[in-house]
Amino acid sequence: MRFVTYRNNQDAARLGMVEDGLVIDVARFGAAAGVTLPDSMLGFIDLGPTAIEFLKDLYINRNAAWLIGTSMPLGNVTLLAPIPRPRKNIFGIGLNYTDHIAESAKSLDTSAELPKQPVIFSKPPTAVISGSDPIRHNKAMTQQLDWETELAVVIGKTARNVSKDDALDYVFGYTIINDISARDCRRSGQWIVSKGQDSFAPMGPAIVTTDDIPDPHDLMITTRVNGVEKQHCSTSFMLFKVHDLIADISAVMTLEPGDIIATGTPAGVGAGRTPQEFMWPGDVLESEIHGIGTLRNPIVAV
Repeated sequence: MRFVTYRNNQDAARLGMVEDGLVIDVARFGAAAGVTLPDSMLGFIDLGPTAIEFLKDLYINRNAAWLIGTSMPLGNVTLLAPIPRPRKNIFGIGLNYTDHIAESAKSLDTSAELPKQPVIFSKPPTAVISGSDPIRHNKAMTQQLDWETELAVVIGKTARNVSKDDALDYVFGYTIINDISARDCRRSGQWIVSKGQDSFAPMGPAIVTTDDIPDPHDLMITTRVNGVEKQHCSTSFMLFKVHDLIADISAVMTLEPGDIIATGTPAGVGAGRTPQEFMWPGDVLESEIHGIGTLRNPIVAV
């Protein structure tokens, strides 16, 4: 299933499911069917894994009247970030594609050796924007604004010290995050100032549940700047797979419903190119993962 957080002229942020070109308001659809369902993404995730199957069955066996006043064409709504305000920091994974490790060693002074464990950092909730909102370019802070399109994992139930074999059972679904990075804002090897600035986590356009993405390691990632392709790679080339990341993080700290893991980016970032390329006001960044969708974020001066 495909879930979005949307708004229209009448409503603030609400949870919708996308079916047959329509956005169906989950809470209102449930009310029409005589059941109570949440109106937010986090509220729905909190219901647990059985909620997806329940809603799917409800839609398959729907009465046509349930869609009247509860659905609207996808083109008539504004999509927000699927989780507009995560409850805690996004888990970022650095250096998780071997080709990106090589280019980073040349241009960003990181080690050329393959990490023996996942490299983990974080991005605060205030970094999150939608797949159409502007990315802020503050020239007083950075002259090296860079892109990193990544598959993001949304946790569906509490995960504590889970095994690799069971780890994918804890996933609610997948979305796109671009791990925007100000390369000249790293501080003594620490990345959060570089990666955690406001607007540095475009997310969306939807969360696609695991029934529609059974294998997260068979997806194509593409990045374009002003229509020119910069990154194009399969998630099969992750060094640490999704199950590795969940097992590793949950061994250290509890993962909770709605937590987000951005799984790293492949080669082709601006800092790794010759000559280096960075984004400037007026540019448009497109972040695409096949099967999930495309983000289109303009770069604006602040």
